[in-house]
Amino acid sequence: MSILKKPLISEKMSSLNEKGVYGLIVDKKANKVEIKKEVEKTYQVTVQSVNTMCYAGKQKTRYTKSGMSKGKTPAYKKALVTLKEGEVIDFYSNIN
Repeated sequence: MSILKKPLISEKMSSLNEKGVYGLIVDKKANKVEIKKEVEKTYQVTVQSVNTMCYAGKQKTRYTKSGMSKGKTPAYKKALVTLKEGEVIDFYSNIN
């Protein structure tokens, strides 16, 4: 199973992409060294640094006609990957 799950695509990440920082959802058990190797292998770029953050799942409650509905958002790990100056990752190239 791959360490990289999916790229983060948001307005904030798009502004960071211009500075050479890219956000990815990664496997919870992956460390910074593994993330760096996987990004370099997958996207053929040079990684300068990797910052990681773990997010815990949150409890959510909704009030519906049939009563209260409870659920939970998933927990995930986010990695911010800084690339060498002048290199870019194109997440949109694989879309048909």
